[in-house]
Amino acid sequence: MREKEIWKRYRQLHPAADSYEAWSFAGGGAIGDELAELVVKGLKTATASAHCIYEVEKAPTPLVGALSVILKTGGEAVCVIRTTSIRICRFCDVSSEHAYREGEGDRSLEYWRKVHRECFTKEMASHGLSFDEGMLVVCEEFVLELIDVND
Repeated sequence: MREKEIWKRYRQLHPAADSYEAWSFAGGGAIGDELAELVVKGLKTATASAHCIYEVEKAPTPLVGALSVILKTGGEAVCVIRTTSIRICRFCDVSSEHAYREGEGDRSLEYWRKVHRECFTKEMASHGLSFDEGMLVVCEEFVLELIDVND
């Protein structure tokens, strides 16, 4: 299903919905596809992003209540999520509860830190920035609103 098709289906169920963002976890690719599948399976109900990237890209941070169409490689839309909570904290202060809600690996804080340290280091380097344990992280929680039933 494509982005506009899943949004049309969502609007049929929720006519008051007026806007959404479409994006892929981890910038897309195999990892992004795996994370999207965790959402569809109900294992992933949270995500995290480097706060400084929003500043560099002059993009707004996510808002509570915002709707997102989650995409896989090639632009395939797999679901619609709604943001329920935003918390900005230092990388070193991300909680084990948040790591568990992200649904990745063994769901431990140790695993979360290892994987996100690698991901943030690479992403930040592409913007000429350096990773730091004290950097701010946007911790977002969400609920699954609609799944592509053809998936």
